[in-house]
Amino acid sequence: MAVTDRSVTSRTIAQHIQSVTHHPVSARTIRRRLQKSGLSARRPLTQNHRRLCRQWRDERKICTAEWNESVFTDESRFCLQHHYGWIRVWRHRGERMLNSCVMHRHTGPAPGIMVWGGIRYHSRTPLVRFAGTLNNQRYISEVLEPVVLLYLQGLPTTIFQQDNVRPHMARIVQGFFVNRQTELFLWLARSPDLSLTENMVAELLTQITSQDAIPDQLWQRVEAA
Repeated sequence: MAVTDRSVTSRTIAQHIQSVTHHPVSARTIRRRLQKSGLSARRPLTQNHRRLCRQWRDERKICTAEWNESVFTDESRFCLQHHYGWIRVWRHRGERMLNSCVMHRHTGPAPGIMVWGGIRYHSRTPLVRFAGTLNNQRYISEVLEPVVLLYLQGLPTTIFQQDNVRPHMARIVQGFFVNRQTELFLWLARSPDLSLTENMVAELLTQITSQDAIPDQLWQRVEAA
């Protein structure tokens, strides 16, 4: 089923097997068996993402030293609902570009909190919670000036990574880094899967979504995790 329907969940497979064999089987067992056969659940690429990944791969190679010196940052939304729209597809190694492993993503507003954070090889930044829309002025006044500058001062050599959303690419934000002689990591558009923050957020989600909460409680869980 995981090969013919790449977005089928392990729970659905388990339910199907149980209905056919009348023997109970857990979703965890299904995931374990699929992983043993070489299939892993991954976020699907979009068509444009696939094209840009190939272009980025052909244009540059990143050495280990540069990765270790890089600070990966991102904003993530933590919703009150248990689902975050993170569909996974089952695929073998080398199959990420297949049409069956590429999907359109539909996003929409949901109650929750927005959190900014960064991670480096041996450390991480403080987390910043903000409400409403993050524009370039708020990005500077609430994130870069009070948090990023202080964090970077304690590091010997740093390459700062941020994605290509509009507030990050604004001229005033780019000038902020130029004036402080901060090197920016030239980043591939629409490529969150290349950032270490994706793994950090995924780990946080597994720790904080065990029960419902109001936004303040959700923030406390994110900080504690």
